[in-house]
Parts: sequence; structure tokens; C-alpha cells
Amino acid sequence: MIAFPRTSLAQELAIALQGKALLGDAHNGLFLAAPRRTGKSTFLQGDLRPALEASGIVVVYVDLWADARRDPGILIAEAIARALQPHLGIVARTAKKAGLDKVKVAGTLEIDTSRIGQVDGLTLVDALRSLNETAGKPVALIIDEAQHALISEAGEAAMTALKSARDQLNRPGEVNLMLVMSGSDRDKLLRLVNTAGAPFYGSQIQRMPPLGPDFIAYVSHLIEDQRSELKPVDQGQLQQAFEVFGYRPQFFMAALGQVLSPLAMMSGRFETALHEAAQQQQIQDEAQMESEYLGLKPIEQAVLWRMLEQGPSYRPYDAEALRFYRDKTGHPVSATQAQRALESLRQRMPALVWKSARGEYAVEDAAMHRWYEARLAARTWPPAVPQGILFEDAQ
Repeated sequence: MIAFPRTSLAQELAIALQGKALLGDAHNGLFLAAPRRTGKSTFLQGDLRPALEASGIVVVYVDLWADARRDPGILIAEAIARALQPHLGIVARTAKKAGLDKVKVAGTLEIDTSRIGQVDGLTLVDALRSLNETAGKPVALIIDEAQHALISEAGEAAMTALKSARDQLNRPGEVNLMLVMSGSDRDKLLRLVNTAGAPFYGSQIQRMPPLGPDFIAYVSHLIEDQRSELKPVDQGQLQQAFEVFGYRPQFFMAALGQVLSPLAMMSGRFETALHEAAQQQQIQDEAQMESEYLGLKPIEQAVLWRMLEQGPSYRPYDAEALRFYRDKTGHPVSATQAQRALESLRQRMPALVWKSARGEYAVEDAAMHRWYEARLAARTWPPAVPQGILFEDAQ
């Protein structure tokens, strides 16, 4: 996989996070949404993190999907603790070796070293304050797949604590704590900002721009440098193929490697073969989602359909939802039956449904929303079982 630096975007965001941009609210929290596999995590770690560090900022990065088995609140706390440890100084390290529970850092702040890394709102706030004061630098906390924090009460508590830390550490004209929250599902990320009870109520979700023509130009120049016989590369066709791949560089580059391979036995231009590969990938992706949907029981299909239709407004057990389930299945559906269907959808591998600690439900993969919208536009919704094919689980 090639490395394509997005230096300009990273520098602009770094300036905005420090409160140095003329307009914008990034210094109060930057919330970035981008579909999976479109380069979001690569940008955060490979571009934004170095840009912030070059500005003299201590950066803490944590990916909440790095270990899906562990509580997100603990992952956040441990990431802050790891960043804090090198800054505790000789006194703190000596105290820990001596078995002392508490040390003073930055002259006045007393930190319970035995509790750093445990889930406790006050501990998170104190740890971030300590990191800021002992390092003598502002702190940027980057949380990748931040919506995953909402699946547990500890994760929600951690988010509330981070908002409190931001309010305590930042003052007009002085930004000591910058928060960057990314997510692959905008609807789920919205739950951090769009209700009065949300930790970051009032903040805005920004769509992270996908890789564009500059990326295609970069790839084209690489091809021309290594394969001069392919000059000139049709950048327009490459851009079209990249769009069909859903702006996902991993899939795009893998297909490009295949069509340019000496083993490909390709006839004609590689751009045409690449575009055909993109269309085939799209067909396979859609066929997989259709197969998953058709393999569900009727009540599960109805629940998933309602979820796709309603998006963030989905309420699983209200009268309208129960009436919808009845209309689609042909028989009354109780709230208990709907709940069992939702749990079944959550337990599938891979899971089709996501649930927050507050009991909110959403489709696990945002790509299914795009598939649903495309089929609605084409008037091919809902999917139908082809004649002669039986799905036993759907009976």
C-alpha cells in the first residue's frame, strides 16, 4: 500500500484545533465522519498526529475498535495513562516503586498513581490535567471509532469526563486540551452531539473529505514512472473507478495491482480493466448484503427494514414500529418479539445491528444504508428471493 500524505489538510485541522483559525469550533472538539476503509485512520495517525506533534502538542491516540472485547472506557483511560507515565518524573516513578499510592505532580496536583488507567471520570480529568502540566504542552486526544464508546456505561462516562476536562483545561484564547473524535458511521457519531443529554451537545459532525483527484494524480505519476509504456494514464477513468470502489484506497490499489500484474494476461488498456474490476466489486458487495437480508427471518427483515428507513429516528417498540412489523410480516408482532429479533441481529457474525448503552439501535454497517437508498431509488426494494431458491432460515 502506497503512502499518500495529506499534509495540507492535516495542517489546516491542526491550526483549527489550536483555536487559531478565523472561523470554526474545532477547538471545542473536532468530530469527523468517514466510511470504513476510506483512509480515515491512516490520516489520523500518519498525517494529523505528526502535524500536531510538530506544533509542540502531546498527542494521545486510541482506536476503540483495536480490541472490541474490552470496554471502550478502559481503553480511553489506559491510553491517557500510557501517555502520562513518561511525564510523571523521577519522583513519581520512585514513589510507585516504593509502593506509594499518591504523588504530587506540577507542584500541587495530587495523582493517585494506583488508579491511573481505571475507569473513573475524576481520574480521567486529573490525568489529562496532569499530562498537560507535567509535559508543559497542550494535549490532543484522538479517539478513532469514537461511537463505539456509547456501547457501555463506562464508555459514556468517559465521554462525559472528557467534556468536563475540556471545559476545565481550556480558557478563552488558551487551548490546552484538543479532542478529535472520528467515526465510520455518521448516524452513530451524531449520538455524541445531537441531544441535550449528549456529552458534546451542540458540536457539529464534519464529513472528512475523501481522497480525490490529487490522489489519483499521485497514483498516475507512479504508474507512468514505473511503466512508461502506459503513458499517458487516463486519470479520468481512474477517478471513475475509484468512485465505484467507494473511495476505498485499499480495494482500489489491490485491483490496480492485479490489472497491472504481468500475470494478468490483459488485453487492451488497464484503465478499462480496472473500471470493470470496480463494478464487479460493487456487484459482490451488494450481492452479499442482499444475501444477508434474504437469509433473515421475516420479523428480522421487518425490523432491519424499519431501521434502514428511519435511521437515527428509529424507535423499535413504538406503535408505528409495531404496526410496520405487522404490515411487513402479515401478523401481529409484540415488543418482546421485536426485541428478540433485534438481539438475534446483534448476535449474528458479523453483527447487523449495533446497540448503545442507552438502548438505542442502529445498523452496524453504514454501507447498508447506501445499499438501501440505491435500491429505493432504483425501485428494487425490498429484495426478493429468486424463484427456485429457498432460504431455510427465512421460513
